[in-house]
Amino acid sequence: MEISSLKLLNFRNYESLDINFSKHTNIIYGLNGMGKTNLVEAIYMLALTKTFRLGNETVVIKKGKNIAKIEGTIKDNITNNYKIIINDNGKRIKINNTKITKISDYMAKINIIVFNPDDLKIIKDTPMTRRKLLNIEISGIDKNYLINLTNYNKILKQRNSYLKVLNKKNISANAFLTILTEQLIEVGMNLVKSRQEFIANINSYITDIYYTITKKGSLSINYKSEYLKKDKETLLKMYQKNISREIMFGKTLFGPHHDDIEFIVDNEIVKEYSSVGEQKNSVIAFKLAEIKNIEQVLNKKPILILDDLFSELDKEKINNILKLIDNDMQTFITTTDIDNIDLKLLSKSKIFKCNYGKIIEEVQNGK
Repeated sequence: MEISSLKLLNFRNYESLDINFSKHTNIIYGLNGMGKTNLVEAIYMLALTKTFRLGNETVVIKKGKNIAKIEGTIKDNITNNYKIIINDNGKRIKINNTKITKISDYMAKINIIVFNPDDLKIIKDTPMTRRKLLNIEISGIDKNYLINLTNYNKILKQRNSYLKVLNKKNISANAFLTILTEQLIEVGMNLVKSRQEFIANINSYITDIYYTITKKGSLSINYKSEYLKKDKETLLKMYQKNISREIMFGKTLFGPHHDDIEFIVDNEIVKEYSSVGEQKNSVIAFKLAEIKNIEQVLNKKPILILDDLFSELDKEKINNILKLIDNDMQTFITTTDIDNIDLKLLSKSKIFKCNYGKIIEEVQNGK
């Protein structure tokens, strides 16, 4: 899979851009604030319809403008044109100029893996951040997961609203609440099953990848869910046992919306005991394991984005990471300086200089 061309209109600091990429390695360099991350953010947004930064979609619209457009040509088994149009009213999504009304009909078509310095939040932040990670990554390879997630959130919202009604009117549990609970459990079990399978696949790769990067330690991911090893009947009893507390708080206190994952190195929780460097290595190993998982599940290579990787790690670990990247996979690397990049990598790459929202393709070594 590759993105062969990209067009931007009023996206971040790009007023207009039309660029063609190599199907192998693309290196985008320039000083901070010039637009390197904005460029790869556009590729990510084309794939997942969302930005990997904070804020809603409208933050990508260039200041003083009221609309932004991202358009890209993606080559997979066939070639398709994808387009996202963002304005203050939301976003419109098109494939080959046909409007897509359901996100689930768009997701999982463009497979992309991104490492960004902000990804350290995966380890440092709250369980909500890690659940979001699971939801995005699994939705990117499984359309049915996104459908189940959407249904779960709808039922959860309805159940929480009804719990508030029961609390306000001082009414005990009834048959309607039981129906909502059973629906929540059924869809929730599907979510948990998909998450279990995803984590199991990641764990089958991540230990070796982490050791290749660091030359020490054993990394694994621990999935935490109240639904694990419980059947529908057991889960229903769990909700029934705690129903008075849920009515009192007016919200659902158990379920996949409370799930979490832990990064474990040598039987110690990375968040609590590891250095910042070990946390970075853990996140990168996770991302590289995702590549292997996509190759296994979908029998294709994703697009890989390494945003500002070289400023985050020492040269030895960078070289260890680059050795793990398949030369046949389209890769985007952003950096402030190409002088520290291996000459062999430069000779095989397409080089772009980023300067105040302008992209210039450079010729390297007579190439």
